[in-house]
Amino acid sequence: MTRMVLDVPKRVKLEIRRLRRTTRDAGLAVRCQMVLHAAKGRSSRVIAEAVGCSRSWVSRVLRRFQSDGITGLTDTREDNGTLKLDDWYLGRLYEVVGGRPSNYGYPRPTWTRELLVEVMAKLTGVRIHVATMSRALKAIGARRGRPRPTVRCPWSKPCKDRRLRALRALARNPAPGEVVLYADEVDIHLNPKIGLDWMNRGQQKEVVTPGKNEKRYLAGALNAATGSLTCVEGTRKNSSLFVALLAALVQDHPGARKIHVILDNYRIHHSQMTQIALGSFGQRIVLHFLPPYCPNDNRIERVWLDLHAEVTRNHERASMGELMQDVWRFIRRRNRGHQTRIRRYAA
Repeated sequence: MTRMVLDVPKRVKLEIRRLRRTTRDAGLAVRCQMVLHAAKGRSSRVIAEAVGCSRSWVSRVLRRFQSDGITGLTDTREDNGTLKLDDWYLGRLYEVVGGRPSNYGYPRPTWTRELLVEVMAKLTGVRIHVATMSRALKAIGARRGRPRPTVRCPWSKPCKDRRLRALRALARNPAPGEVVLYADEVDIHLNPKIGLDWMNRGQQKEVVTPGKNEKRYLAGALNAATGSLTCVEGTRKNSSLFVALLAALVQDHPGARKIHVILDNYRIHHSQMTQIALGSFGQRIVLHFLPPYCPNDNRIERVWLDLHAEVTRNHERASMGELMQDVWRFIRRRNRGHQTRIRRYAA
């Protein structure tokens, strides 16, 4: 067992203790602790176990203290040369990760650390190790994740942007006596959606599924001004379900001169039954359609994401009745503080 006994004067020990207490450098505090342990005659193995490091590092620190004193405890890596992961390099890396390898002449659809090293070397003239690239990716907050599949809107960008700006302006500043709502439908499956969850290393949680799937559907409308939510439930996602939602909106807003509903282009929103229902409501309801394939601009989508995260994902309910009780409980809890109408409807 290697034992390096240091003869440290009392004045120097006090200085090291003060430095350990006041420094914000965790590494420097650990090196101070090593010297204080060695001054008490403890072996390098005991010191390594006490501070949680290797014996070789303990020996290097103690030898440097013997030769250089307290100044030998400081981190000397700043003398290694020019810092490679500076703000300029990390900024370029952020731009590169936001793009695709094909943008830089590589016929590969996904990034690897090795490919990032090569591309960054060509762009910046700075070549780093793959392990250093891992630190660089962590520094810019990059992560490995699943891309979100999307369908490109067939409208031209100016046309799409004009429509979205108009709908946002309508939601922000409705005319007096008018209300604006975002509407959409959501599927509820008895077979649970499987999603990410924390679990212990070496273990994989199991989600017991009923096997035979059942479905329910919610049609909902989110008030753009108050955040209140009106919902109806059905066994089929058809025009009857949507018309039931429109009737609920008329009943929930008896004093509204106009009820503006922003929604997507799903076929039940254009059906003949829907057109007849709109006429029967005396033209009080006006439908405003989003550009195709723009779900992120429908605010109620955020509510459905929360519903799946808090209720349907990885659930273990054995019956649809139990699951729907959880769904309605979520909606009531979410709308606490709002004057909300929640309705059940059998299509």
